[in-house]
Amino acid sequence: MIVVKDLVKTFDGFRALDGISLTVPTGSVYGLVGPNGAGKSTLIRNILGIYKEDGGSITIDNIPAWENEDVKARLASIPDDWFFFLNSTIKEMKDFYKGVYPNFSEERYEKLKEAFPIDEKKQIRHLSKGMQKQVAFWLALSTMPDYLILDEPVDGLDPVMRRQVWSLMMNDVAERGTTVLVSSHNLRELEDVCDHVGIMNKGKLLLERDLSSLQDNIIKLQVAFEEGVTELPEALNKELSILHLSKHGRVFTIIVHHSAKEAEEILKPYNPILVDAIPLTMEEIFVYELGGENYEVKEIIL
Repeated sequence: MIVVKDLVKTFDGFRALDGISLTVPTGSVYGLVGPNGAGKSTLIRNILGIYKEDGGSITIDNIPAWENEDVKARLASIPDDWFFFLNSTIKEMKDFYKGVYPNFSEERYEKLKEAFPIDEKKQIRHLSKGMQKQVAFWLALSTMPDYLILDEPVDGLDPVMRRQVWSLMMNDVAERGTTVLVSSHNLRELEDVCDHVGIMNKGKLLLERDLSSLQDNIIKLQVAFEEGVTELPEALNKELSILHLSKHGRVFTIIVHHSAKEAEEILKPYNPILVDAIPLTMEEIFVYELGGENYEVKEIIL
């Protein structure tokens, strides 16, 4: 389990992380989402020990993460901009990883050649960005990590290879209990693999829930009343926790912070002639949750 508590990280007086706390349960796939500049990459670099926190704490399985070789030996990471020695071949990088990670598996490295059919004698700098990212997964998964920390992990991969790497990672989660923390802007993809979600903005955590609970507690309602009702009843406005409201013809579309059952019970006394509850995608939840943080899409006339 990764536990981040009251974490602060400052750069030249700017608080990139402003007292953030979150928990990544063991064996889970935790999706970390937020707008550009929210602090996601900074948080990941603190967890990996690249940055030292200015305040707060990070523990992995109740052990402080900073400058702890035993903890780091169990972590593998793939950053957005993966580092490798400029003139190294894949095989040479493999030997480097083998010297750093005590659990590195030659057997697994050889098996993964089937998934990543790239000549291991090639210099990595001569490979495309997508092929370099494949090499990063090849090596990271060969370390047999207990924790896999990913920052925009599948950026640059073609659709078939994206499926391949997610399949490999989810297999590790199921069979080895690997814990995955992944930051990504591809919310549609995260929706398929994550069981926990944290939404960040301005160095803080806006909310943290398991995905099913999150989707159960924010829904889209399409509601219509008898002819002549052109505005949502004022009392209903106060009873519903409304994130967004729009109207097309007689149908109101309302995004609310309620379960479908709760919302229908609140609406019942107002005798609607239509109530349709529609689950939101993770991308819609992200946009509407951040709407209160001035993150809504702005209409600009050019």
